[in-house]
Amino acid sequence: MYKQIGILTGGGDAPGLNAAIRAVVRTAIGEFGMTCIGIEDSFEGILGETHSVNLTTKSVSGILPRGGTILGTRNRGHFVKVVNGKQCFAEIPISEALANLDILGIEALIAIGGEGTLLIAEQFHKRGFPVIGVPKTIDNDLAATELTFGFMTALDIATEALDRLHTTAASHDRVMVLEVMGRNTGWIALQAGLAGSADIILIPEIPFSFDSIVRKVQAREEQGSRFTNIVVAEGAKEVGKGEIYQDQEAVRLGGLGSYVSNHVELLTGKESRCVVLGHLQRGGSPNAFDRMLGTNFGACAVRALANGETGSMVALQAGTIVTVPLSEACANVKTVPVDGQLVRTARDIGISFAAPRESKLAEPARFEARMTNN
Repeated sequence: MYKQIGILTGGGDAPGLNAAIRAVVRTAIGEFGMTCIGIEDSFEGILGETHSVNLTTKSVSGILPRGGTILGTRNRGHFVKVVNGKQCFAEIPISEALANLDILGIEALIAIGGEGTLLIAEQFHKRGFPVIGVPKTIDNDLAATELTFGFMTALDIATEALDRLHTTAASHDRVMVLEVMGRNTGWIALQAGLAGSADIILIPEIPFSFDSIVRKVQAREEQGSRFTNIVVAEGAKEVGKGEIYQDQEAVRLGGLGSYVSNHVELLTGKESRCVVLGHLQRGGSPNAFDRMLGTNFGACAVRALANGETGSMVALQAGTIVTVPLSEACANVKTVPVDGQLVRTARDIGISFAAPRESKLAEPARFEARMTNN
């Protein structure tokens, strides 16, 4: 049994992080008699002059509903380097971190984060250090788990935004474009689009064409609906083109919403506006589900360590918390199945994904007169 464990949060912040931290501390101390050391600023906190804090049941009291993370987090750091255009792990920081963990008296580690954080955690495991991963990301793109905490809160926020845009779009006969996060997957866009009554959903898994978008807008006009709501995942791609970045050097996605809005206005003559949710999706208090899931994950991670497991990640499968190898969890990105139930349901109720083949099913667009009048 470990006497002292460490806990850190890495990657982007997400609603539910503090719930997971609280569960780890309360379970470790109350159930197994361990002490807990919080590592600040992710793995960077165990490099150089270490940054850590003793965590007690009192220090985590009241943090369950708080957004963000009391330990701080980083999604950039010294553990990954680029060699010949490819990312690889830097050996010196990992060795230094392992030495510092020994100095701090930390015998095992619980790492809460997304793909990048868990890949670093796996390197610690490969070097013989006990580690358990906890899956966190609003993108819901981690393999081996049905859900990651943070996703459901982000989904609620995106859905509410669509509800609000619906009324203003209808009032002004506009095309409203909502850009949401998700990196290279469309989970937020797809499920928010379904829940928020979107007319068009653009996701990375299904390349779109403006011809299909125009035809959908035109079809709605002919049916008497003079407004259209479009949800755009930040990583969606136009057919034959790549992703759009707001910062090419930092490889930071963003800007697709404005790109779509501008082109739709030009092609249809209809007034179009873009709203970018950005970090609103990941800030603020977690909803009830993410509090519950974060708490479950945190408690089960401690129990896994106490049972002698290492190199694993806790995961939600068929409503039960299980453990899976970190190598399996990080093997690939979980993308939206293009022929899955959610996509089929969306199409069944008339939502367009603006795929090129969809445009072949519609009549030609008729916006010449409207464009001339404008």
